[in-house]
Formats: sequence, structure tokens, C-alpha cells
Amino acid sequence: MPEKKEVPIVPAATVLICRDSADGLEVFMVVRHHKIDFASGALVFPGGKVEPEDGNSGFVDFVSGAEDLSEEERAFEVGAIRESFEECGVLLAREKVSGAYVSGERLASFDHYRDALNSAHRGLLAMVRKENLALATEDMHPFAHWVTPDMMPKRFDTRFYITRAPEGQLAEHDGSESVDSVWITPQRVLKEADEGKWTVIFPTRCNLEMLAEASSVEDALDRAKSRKIVTVRPKVDKSGEIPMLRIPVEAGYPVSETPARSIKK
Repeated sequence: MPEKKEVPIVPAATVLICRDSADGLEVFMVVRHHKIDFASGALVFPGGKVEPEDGNSGFVDFVSGAEDLSEEERAFEVGAIRESFEECGVLLAREKVSGAYVSGERLASFDHYRDALNSAHRGLLAMVRKENLALATEDMHPFAHWVTPDMMPKRFDTRFYITRAPEGQLAEHDGSESVDSVWITPQRVLKEADEGKWTVIFPTRCNLEMLAEASSVEDALDRAKSRKIVTVRPKVDKSGEIPMLRIPVEAGYPVSETPARSIKK
């Protein structure tokens, strides 16, 4: 029998962009295109692969609040910011001169950069250099860390971040990788997923359940800052009558196991 090849683990980053509303905390989510090779058709947080350029040392002079980050951590956070801009048009960046967040009006003039990034996932460093911006890594707070199980055909090392939506910036799906989008409370997503309206994959569901414990964006940020991030590597336990997918209890999720056949709910 031929030896099974080890599936490479691809670095990835995703962002929970949150805002307060009359209904409580809302998070921005997108529906993945059905032709995307991972989580096709699912309702997910914006995100994607961390590209080689995200680790370019040139970003050192164009990030704010990254003094304590390792090169790897900086690459993940740059990747998360790039993906947010590509996929939903939100740019977590400040004007280097004033320190103010990029305004919605100025952001509208960056559409041509977004188009280029969407097609090639390159050019963010050139953009921030030309526009004299600093990526706001200080506002990217670690929320979770998941690694795809080894039995899966595609594997990702995914860092989840949480941030407050910049005022004046309008989030919208790109129409390419994502075909729809919504600002929605975590509680409503979970309810409507159970009713069959949305496809929500297991990692997304777990992080929605954790986010639902917060009463506001400030509360969610405080919880993220105080929580120890435990790497989650789901494992299938076949010792019982029903195979169970289990994650570490110490990761802090409301649920630490689910029937393996239900992981796409």
C-alpha cells in the first residue's frame, strides 16, 4: 500500500469585524462563492491564506503597534488586514501623519488597489508606502487559533482576530470570493443556521458561540484580551457508538464536542 502523503499546512488569517447595534453586538460575515475550494457556500468571517508578501520585512515601517510582534505574528496580522480589505473593503489602517483611521471618503479612492489585490493578493506594501499609511496591527486582537485535523484533504493553520469596525467605512462583499454579506448578531446566525438558512462550518460555529457571550464590542475585546489562546486541533473519537469530534475544553468554548457527522452545520 502506498504511503499516505502528509498534507501541507497553509497559514491563514480571519477577522471578526464587530460593531454595536440596537440589537447588540453584530459581526460582519460573508457567503463564500460556491466554486471556492474551501467552505464553499458557507457563511464565514472574512479571511484567507497568508501570502508570502505579508511577511515582507518592508512592512516594519508601515505598521503601528507591532513592536512586540514576531515576524510570524506580524505576517499573520498583515495578512488578516489585507484579507479584510480585499474581501469586504474594510481597511484597518491609519494616516501616518495624523494617526487617524483612514476615512470612508479617502478609502473610496483606494478601489483600484483593492481590485489589484483581489486578482493577485499582492501590492499592499506598495499601497501603504504610496499613501503613507500604517496598518493598525494594535487593533487586531487574537481571538482563536485553529489547525485543521490531519485527516482532512486541505489543512490550515488559522489565526482568528477580533477588531472594532472603523467608523465611516462601509463593509461590502467583493462579488468574487464572496457573493453575499451581512451584519448580524452571533445569536441570530446560530438560530438561522439551525433552521437551515445558513451553512456554518464547525470552527465558525464555535467562534460565534464564544462571541455570543459578549454583550458589546468592548466586552468582546476585553474577553479576548484576557483569554489565553489555546490552539485547537479537532480530533475524531470513534470509541463510542457515534463518532465524536472533540476540541480541548481549556480552549474555553461553550461546547467541546459534537457528533462528527454534524461538523458542517
